[in-house]
Amino acid sequence: MKIGYPCINTSIGCTANKTFRLSSYSRQNMVSKIENNLSCLKKILGYNSKNNLLFFRIGSGIIPFASHTVCDFKWQDHFKKDFASIGNYIKKQDMRISMHPDQFVLINAKNSEIIKRSVKELEYQSRVLDLMKLKEKAKIQIHVGGVYKDKEKSIQRFIENCKKLTGDVKKRLVIENDDRSYNLRDCLKIHKKIKIPVVFDSFHHECLNAGESLKDAITSAAKTWGKKDGCLMIDYSSQEPMKRKGTHAKTINPELFKKFVKQAKTTDCDIMLEIKDKEKSALKAASLII
Repeated sequence: MKIGYPCINTSIGCTANKTFRLSSYSRQNMVSKIENNLSCLKKILGYNSKNNLLFFRIGSGIIPFASHTVCDFKWQDHFKKDFASIGNYIKKQDMRISMHPDQFVLINAKNSEIIKRSVKELEYQSRVLDLMKLKEKAKIQIHVGGVYKDKEKSIQRFIENCKKLTGDVKKRLVIENDDRSYNLRDCLKIHKKIKIPVVFDSFHHECLNAGESLKDAITSAAKTWGKKDGCLMIDYSSQEPMKRKGTHAKTINPELFKKFVKQAKTTDCDIMLEIKDKEKSALKAASLII
């Protein structure tokens, strides 16, 4: 069981998601920001390795404007050796990597331009993982998307548009249950049609479910993962007290986490902590499963 956190480390003094305004786009700005982002990513991975945090989500902004029409810089060629070096380190340390596009990625959108932009973003993120030469267990996770007043048609649109994706994207794509529209049962229905693995988001399941027990839900999600996909990926968080339902906790509640792990540990899985203080909670979580 690998423990990790997404995108940002608050302890090392740099960010791997530096960008600039679109109006300031230039080759020089691209090179400068990408150099910073890759350098910081190396520091984050080094920190994680030393602290037994072996699951990490790389932020979408690692390459600014990579999927935007304005981008005419061949960043793939310029930084090919850097990506390969980072990938070698990841493999040597037996880390698991994922990515998660922003909310604007909607494969089941009714607007063709939104779909086109979404596909370009997925192709960019797939390219990042390919340049690192990571195997298929390095995943790109997305939500099913909008309901658009007709869930069944929206699910079918998602399925049809997924079928049109390139093989490089499809081999990495996974879906997660969300807290408002598509519960685990909906995701399993999609999996049955196109065999896409399902990330189990425990907090979203707490907010929106079809009455399944936590243990049964984890077991069902785990069955959607094949050998090449690696083990089940779980997103974990809990409710922040006194806040709107669905608000992620600021820091881990050790007792709640221990109860969750007791349910999850019978299944082979890796756990991503979507908790606001990032590596601080991940360190506590890692110490609790030793």
